[in-house]
Amino acid sequence: MASYDLVVLGGGPAGYTGAIRAAQLGLNTAIIDNREVLGGTCLNIGCIPSKALLVSSEHVHFLRHQAGRHGIKVDKVDCDIGQMMKRKQDVVRQLTQGLEFLMKKNKIARLRGTGQVVAPGKLALTKPDGTAEELQAKHIILATGSVSSELPNIAIDRKTVVTSDEALSFDEVPAELVVIGAGAIGLELGSVWSRLGSKVTFFEFLPRIAAFYDPDVTQVLQKALEAQGMVFHVDTQVTAVSVENGKAKVEATSKAKGKSEITGDKVLVSVGRRPYLEGAIAKDLGLQLTERGGVAVDEFYRTNVPGIYAIGDIIDGLMLAHKGEDEGVACVERIAGKAGHVNYDAIPNVVYTNPEVAGVGLTEEIAKQKKIAVQAGKFPFVANGRALANDQSQGFAKVLADPKTDRLLGAQIVGFGASELIAEAVSIMEFGGSAEDLGRTVHAHPTMSEALKEAGLAVHGRALSIPPPR
Repeated sequence: MASYDLVVLGGGPAGYTGAIRAAQLGLNTAIIDNREVLGGTCLNIGCIPSKALLVSSEHVHFLRHQAGRHGIKVDKVDCDIGQMMKRKQDVVRQLTQGLEFLMKKNKIARLRGTGQVVAPGKLALTKPDGTAEELQAKHIILATGSVSSELPNIAIDRKTVVTSDEALSFDEVPAELVVIGAGAIGLELGSVWSRLGSKVTFFEFLPRIAAFYDPDVTQVLQKALEAQGMVFHVDTQVTAVSVENGKAKVEATSKAKGKSEITGDKVLVSVGRRPYLEGAIAKDLGLQLTERGGVAVDEFYRTNVPGIYAIGDIIDGLMLAHKGEDEGVACVERIAGKAGHVNYDAIPNVVYTNPEVAGVGLTEEIAKQKKIAVQAGKFPFVANGRALANDQSQGFAKVLADPKTDRLLGAQIVGFGASELIAEAVSIMEFGGSAEDLGRTVHAHPTMSEALKEAGLAVHGRALSIPPPR
C-alpha cells in the first residue's frame, strides 16, 4: 500500500497549486484526477479555452466593425471555426502538458483515476482500467471542484440545449443563440458567438446583468453589449424550453412585459456552478456540508473529519480559480505548520467581455446594505489619453475609500484591460493602502492605469484631467 504525507483529490487550480506548494515544503505528495491531463475545469473546459475564443472572436469583430476607423480596408472576413477551435485546443494542450511537467519536476506522484476517502488517512483509487488500489495519507485535501448548475424545468440534451462545456466547442456558428443567465460565463460565451455572427438573446432572472457589480458599472456594460447586437431581457424567468427538429423554443415571463416566446438554434444554460463531490468521500464518514451544498471548513480549511481538508469551489465563497489557488497554498502551509492565509476582502472578480469588467472588495451597493460609510472617486476613460489612442474609451474606473481613514475598500473598472488594471487596486488593498496612496503613486503616461490614479485623486475632489465636482 502506497503511503504519502499528503494526497490531493482533484487536479484543478486549487488542487495542483496545493500539491506544488506541498512538494516545495518537502511533503511526499500525490495528486489524483480522472482526466488524462491535469487542469480541471479551468484549463480544460473553462477559463483558458473561453479566453482563447474571446481573443479570436475579438479579432474578427475588430476587422468587421472597427478596422475602417483606423484606415484599414478589409473586403471580406471569413471565419474558419475549425482552425479557431484547433488554436484553442493548442493553448489548452500547452498548458496542461506544462502541468504534467511540473508534477514530474516537483516529484509529485500523478495518479490517474477516481479517488474516494474511505476512512481518515485512507483512500481507494479506482484506475481507468477498473483496477483498484489502496492509499494511505497523513493528510488529505478535497479539491474536486464544481460543475454547471441546471434548472429543474429545463432538460439539457447537450446538443441543442447545452452547458458551457458544449458552447466552447460548437462546430458552426449558430444563427440564433439564446443564453439563460447573464453572469460572467453567459456574457463571455454570448460575446464569442455574437462576434462570430450569432443573434444572441439573454434572459436574466435578476434585475440587471452581472449583478455582482454596481448598477452604474452594469449599465455601461449592457449598453456596450447591446451596441454590439446582443439583446437582454432582465427581471425575466425562463419557464420552459422545448426542442423539436433540432430547434429550441424558449418560453419566459417578465415582470414588466408578461409572457414571451423565442426560438433558437442553441440554448446555453448558464446559471452558475455547484460544488462537485460525488463519490469523493464515503457517506459513513459524516462529512459536514453547508446549506449551499459545499463542504464546511474552519479557518484552516479543516473539515469535521480528522486529517481531511477542503479548498476551492467545494467550499463557500466565490468560485474562482485564483481563489482556489491561494486556498491551496494557504491550506498546505497550515498543514506544514506555517502561517498560510487568504485575504478574502482582496480577491478580484472579472468578466472578460469587451469592455471588460473587474472588481475587488466592497461595492457601493454592498456598503449601503451593510451600512458601511464609503467615499467614491470616479474617472472616465474618455478623459484618458491612452484610452482614446487605443479607440477604447468606454467605461470608467471607480474606487471606494473609508471617509475617516482613506483606506481603500474596493474598486470597480469597466473598460478595456480592466482584468489587468484591477491588480493595482488589489495590491493597494492587500497592503492596507489608501486612495491617496493610489493617487500619489507615479503612473507612466500615457497608460490606461492613469484612470485608477485619477480615481484615487477624485475621492478627495482632486482629479487632474476632469472638471472639479460641483
